[in-house]
Amino acid sequence: MSEAHDHGTLKYNRAFAIGVGLNLLFVVVEIIYGLAADSLALLADAGHNFSDVVSLLLAWGAALLAARGATERRTYGFRKATVLASLAGAVFLLAALGGIAWESVGRLTDPEPVRGITVIIVAGIGTIINTITALLFFSGQKEDLNIRAAFLHMAADAGVSLGVAAAGVIILLTGWLIVDPIISLLIVAVIVIGTWSLLRSSINLALDAVPEGIDPAAIREYLTGLENVAEIHDLHVWPLSTTDTALTVHLRIHKPGGKNFLARVEKELRERFRIDHSTIQVEDEDEETCRLDRDGGA
Repeated sequence: MSEAHDHGTLKYNRAFAIGVGLNLLFVVVEIIYGLAADSLALLADAGHNFSDVVSLLLAWGAALLAARGATERRTYGFRKATVLASLAGAVFLLAALGGIAWESVGRLTDPEPVRGITVIIVAGIGTIINTITALLFFSGQKEDLNIRAAFLHMAADAGVSLGVAAAGVIILLTGWLIVDPIISLLIVAVIVIGTWSLLRSSINLALDAVPEGIDPAAIREYLTGLENVAEIHDLHVWPLSTTDTALTVHLRIHKPGGKNFLARVEKELRERFRIDHSTIQVEDEDEETCRLDRDGGA
């Protein structure tokens, strides 16, 4: 595992710990005030926020598993756990959004009044806590799909809590009960767009597709452009985790590549294409055609 990945894991260990702690504390606050105000809405939201804790624990556990070393049976270790966690997080979030949308549609025809200023205050607190938690993962959400899943989940909840608080204030000032479900549906629609992208990317990684941001055509062009390479075949690029990428390829060469040829190629693949783990098989041009060369070279 790369040093950069280890450093990232340690960094987000703190972020996960803070996020889980803040959200657990908020769940307790919601339960206390929900019972005090006799508010089923707050108690239901406490259950929803507890699901956030579970999602964060899932992503955190995957990051910790990915940091473990390889074993004789698991030669790549547990790195793929981060892909499975991001996929589960996307499905989990879409399911939660579906529940919110279903309830909101029902309230379009039968709107309910806001149950007191307590609900608005607690929703505001939830907005702050979820925003803080989301910001803990903001910097890493573009490089790591597992971190992106955690970020989107918390950002989504911040948006929903903000919508609840804003709708509550508008309803108290105007009496327009229809505002609550309309705002909820608008927020859900915006979040679904981002979550759908997360789901698609997670499925692609789970199926060993080339990770986004890596151009297989450019890799092929680089390898075939090496001066002593006659052709290449059996090129594969796939994710080991949400941050690590592997490559295997067969190079048919005119002549030996010289000293440190493979080391130079591996370095170029790492620096230019973010390939962390490359395995290159060199074949002499005069050798019998490789059985994996199904297309007669590239």
